[in-house]
Amino acid sequence: MNELDEKIKKIFSEESVFKSPKEYRMFSGYNLPSFVKDWILRKFTDEFGNLDVDALKLFLNTHIAHKGSKIKGTLLNDLKEVTLLARIIVEPDIKSGILRFSIPDIGIKLDEGRIPPHVAKKYLELKGGEVWGVVKLAYIPPEGKQKGTIEIVDYKPFKPYEVDVEYFREKRKEFTLEEWIDLLIRSMEYNPNGFESLSQKLLFLARLLVFVEPNLNMIELAPKGTGKSYTFNNLSKYGWVISGGTVSRAKLLYDVARSTPGIITRYDFVVLDEIESITFTDPSELQGALKNYLESGNFSVANYRGVSSAGFMLLGNIPLTKDRKPLHSKYFVNLPKFFQDSALLDRFHGFIEGWKLPRMREDLKLRGYALNVEYFSEILHKLRTTPDFTKIVDSLLDIPKNADTRDTRAIVKICTGYLKLIFPHVHERDDISKNEFETFCLKPAIKMRKIIKSQISLIDNEFSDTLPEIKIK
Repeated sequence: MNELDEKIKKIFSEESVFKSPKEYRMFSGYNLPSFVKDWILRKFTDEFGNLDVDALKLFLNTHIAHKGSKIKGTLLNDLKEVTLLARIIVEPDIKSGILRFSIPDIGIKLDEGRIPPHVAKKYLELKGGEVWGVVKLAYIPPEGKQKGTIEIVDYKPFKPYEVDVEYFREKRKEFTLEEWIDLLIRSMEYNPNGFESLSQKLLFLARLLVFVEPNLNMIELAPKGTGKSYTFNNLSKYGWVISGGTVSRAKLLYDVARSTPGIITRYDFVVLDEIESITFTDPSELQGALKNYLESGNFSVANYRGVSSAGFMLLGNIPLTKDRKPLHSKYFVNLPKFFQDSALLDRFHGFIEGWKLPRMREDLKLRGYALNVEYFSEILHKLRTTPDFTKIVDSLLDIPKNADTRDTRAIVKICTGYLKLIFPHVHERDDISKNEFETFCLKPAIKMRKIIKSQISLIDNEFSDTLPEIKIK
């Protein structure tokens, strides 16, 4: 272990975990995100860092939903209750008036799973969408016209940490700026020593901005192999990733037929991955509703008015030249026609130049201590609603009176996100130097917004590529 390993282990003794490719190979065959893997690793690692491999394997085999398991057979033939940690997909069935669920990893389909009203009433998470939790399942044999079904007889949300944000913020003071940035990158499951520069690390951390800042909308275009999908699929249960396929207004915002709010109301952020392969039903209607939502956080569908703090993240590929620069000066040329609308693009706050990030290599695989991903994701979730960061940003920025409102909002929101990530310990304006704030918050924010404006001006000459001259007071 190096000095940073020792420091992380000492300062975050209960919240850190040792990670290496060797430990993660034990989860081969299990469809588990990192926030679950880390919790399991922590559960079977003693205070000296020794992992009980046999106990871990027994736990996986007994309590984790995985393909090839015989849980359905056990439920059907033995009529025994089975408890396991699983990814559950809940779907309201309006016609029959019940909540159905599926567990794809063990082959339980929607028409086979049912959530009794008393269980659904007790746990708000079971109203719809995808959740992770500890479920107790039981088989209810057919009776009369009633078909046999598998029921959730008890449920416990997967939330092993009740985090104290102020504790986390206070611990930041014990790390240098460089150590803290490296800790964040480790907690994203990357080895910070594999990055070429501090600016590259800052760009990589930009992927976490939608985790911590409400209603932040970002675009990242990058070649394949830079890990953009991995970050959003593995680091938090509070995000929803749509990879390809068809997106409808009903799925995203509100389903009129089922009278159920869409996924945007249930998550911190929604990611449209492989954006080039996504198609949209009723594109003009959805585009109009989405413009309104990205602008204000509100949306209207039929007689339903919704509000959400979820941000949007667009992820797509971009062709590069041999020297790893975009092939086209117009970055958005490969986006679907749906996103070729300049007014829609203007509602995205910033752009991440993903081609400047490293492709996944062996030296980027982490071997060392980092924050447990489940703990880390809970902290990021809590930072979204921690109020004093916005006040600090407002007190530091000098914004011209004639500044464009969208540009101003974009720069302020990205600044606030970076402040939460890199300087969570600040409570007052004087807790951070103006130089540090300008270098690590303001300049990256201006650059990310500038790319959006420049690209929109190439699509629509009614848009200027200039930004207001926002400076430090």
